[in-house]
Amino acid sequence: MKTTDFAVIFDMDGVIFDSERAYIDSFRVICEEEGIPFIEQACIDCIGANWNRSKVIFEEAYGEDFDFPHYYDLVRKRLGTLQFDLKPGVHEIFEFLEERDIPIALASSTSKNSVMRMLSEEGMLTTFDVIVCGDMVTHSKPHPEIFLTAAEKLGVAPENCYVIEDSFNGIRCAHNAGMHPVMVPDILQPDDEIRGLAQVVLPSLNEAIEFLGNCYEASNESTPTTF
Repeated sequence: MKTTDFAVIFDMDGVIFDSERAYIDSFRVICEEEGIPFIEQACIDCIGANWNRSKVIFEEAYGEDFDFPHYYDLVRKRLGTLQFDLKPGVHEIFEFLEERDIPIALASSTSKNSVMRMLSEEGMLTTFDVIVCGDMVTHSKPHPEIFLTAAEKLGVAPENCYVIEDSFNGIRCAHNAGMHPVMVPDILQPDDEIRGLAQVVLPSLNEAIEFLGNCYEASNESTPTTF
């Protein structure tokens, strides 16, 4: 029986899959093919954002007449031909959590179709007790909706949830949700603001195993025994 006083929520891109750089490189290729300037900062600003928020970011960078749906579709089709590597420590951290019956959720800003495809290709659809995607909520990170939705579906209070994130918006989102933000950086290295919001910054998921283990043991020690 899974615990209800400790849970872990994962972002997907840049945390589970080594896919963030592939998104940026794919847009670079599309820009070359379409003859438009490549603005890398727009891509970086979209890390952790859903479709609606990304559209706003690109329109701010390229102008209101930028056909975001068209270019997004081109990038999505190109990414659909790629196979992403798993980040180091993925299998180990899930095995660690499953052995302890700790609830696991995925809360990704990526669309449901893409999330399900990527997880299915790796045989990971049953890894998560709950999956919440960017097009299943109204607000994008850093709004806390996606993480609060995941916690509610898990049946675990926000203050008992640890969130593994690589993006600035994801760390802000976890903080805004009243959870424990754990940053495992990918493309973006934390600045002073993010270090202040994150409970801890760790170099990889392998180090996160030890951290979560200590937190889990501490939560059990602080939970009174009932008969």
